[in-house]
Amino acid sequence: MAKDIADSAEANLKLIEEVLAAYPDKAKKKRAKHLAVAQPLTEAEPGIQSKCDTVKSNIKSVPGVMTIRGCAYAGSKGVVWGPVKDMLHISHGPVGCGHYSWSQRRNYYTGTTGVDSFVTMQVTTDFQENDIVFGGDKKLEKSIDELNELFPLNKGISIQSECPIGLIGDDIEAVSKKKMKDIDKRIVPVRCEGFRGVSQSLGHHIANDMIRDWVLEAGEGARAGYVAGEYDVNIIGDYNIGGDAWSSRILLEEIGLNVIAQWSGDATIAEIERAPAAKLNLIHCYRSMSYICRHMEEKHGVPWMEYNFFGPSQIAASLRAIAAKFDAKIQANAEAVIAKYQPLVDAVNAKYKPRLEGKKVMLYVGGLRPRHVVDAYHDLGMEIVGTGYEFAHNDDYKRTGHYIKEGTLIYDDVSGYELEKFVEAIRPDLVGSGIKEKYNTQKMGIPFRQMHSWDYSGPYHGYDGYAIFARDMDLAINNPVWGMFDAPWKKSA
Repeated sequence: MAKDIADSAEANLKLIEEVLAAYPDKAKKKRAKHLAVAQPLTEAEPGIQSKCDTVKSNIKSVPGVMTIRGCAYAGSKGVVWGPVKDMLHISHGPVGCGHYSWSQRRNYYTGTTGVDSFVTMQVTTDFQENDIVFGGDKKLEKSIDELNELFPLNKGISIQSECPIGLIGDDIEAVSKKKMKDIDKRIVPVRCEGFRGVSQSLGHHIANDMIRDWVLEAGEGARAGYVAGEYDVNIIGDYNIGGDAWSSRILLEEIGLNVIAQWSGDATIAEIERAPAAKLNLIHCYRSMSYICRHMEEKHGVPWMEYNFFGPSQIAASLRAIAAKFDAKIQANAEAVIAKYQPLVDAVNAKYKPRLEGKKVMLYVGGLRPRHVVDAYHDLGMEIVGTGYEFAHNDDYKRTGHYIKEGTLIYDDVSGYELEKFVEAIRPDLVGSGIKEKYNTQKMGIPFRQMHSWDYSGPYHGYDGYAIFARDMDLAINNPVWGMFDAPWKKSA
């Protein structure tokens, strides 16, 4: 059960002071800028509940502090490029980076692995000392030839640079141009060495830039000759974790839209090439894909908008907002779809709301989840008492104010020590975070859900996903194991 403490702004500010008191003055001053509470608005704004962008963000983590951020390679290979299913993605460098990031994201896809789809395969140039001393360009060329011979149905190859590549100066762009001519397929070099930037966020940006330079502006590809329809849209920034993008696509197609590209979960390179032909880009993960959406708007005239398919309140609001970009037919379809799924929503709420209402939740995740999942919890009568991002920028925190009430605890790039102290003091009914936080939290006797990859469940998007989300939260919180947490010898006779 959650600790019965007032989660007011005053109580949370006092808690922040107590946590910071353990630091030396210099560290305390630095970390104080990343911890705050959601502030009241100076002027009322429609749809905005609080001001959350008062914390500092996108700043290098303090060396020696246990951060759970990833690197630029993780942002490019693990998030943006890795799920493109009909391409082979070479982890160019030592084997470790690829091995330890192998298939962690649960990016579902259709196809036959090793024949025409390669998402769950790990390919590396396996750098050794000789490669560091003499360079790895020739090894990279040989790897591309071998891959193309082993997997002839691949539609292209991306080169995901690990740290040594940037340090020794391998010319992966020259290798890409040469091998593109040799094998007549698209090869995309990505300089996403892990030391670049302060987190995986720069890897997203670099990966977007390579989509721009080496795909969209390098020739029309599958876009050539394509005649766009009036309802053509792209889903951008949905990585199909546990099938999320499929759940989203179903709803968009039910209201009459034609999804011509779905990046990058279950994506093909042809879908990426065709994307500038769409009438509207629908962006799910703003942080990782806003760069390419802005480019397509400026260069190709494709407008974009964010949407949120977590929980029935946001699904209905998003469907109406999307439909408003089209004609009366699509708008009528959207209302019909919302009405169609209302009995399912009512059934889910009737079953789970009595078991979850009033439960308190703390979130600490990446991308869009610290704000986008908030209303899904609200739909079940639950309350968010703290939220924070691993690698957010100021505009992410600004958007968080759309969902979070005043006084909520806000933490940016929170350290292991800080998060543990916050959880210990607040003792929420549930913590939603990543695998690195899972077991520490459970050892504190607090239910946990892994909110990066849905703890091997999902999808959580769409109406069907809401039913799974509600079930999973109930299973986590109301699991009888929490009643057995105290050691038998500590029970009264």
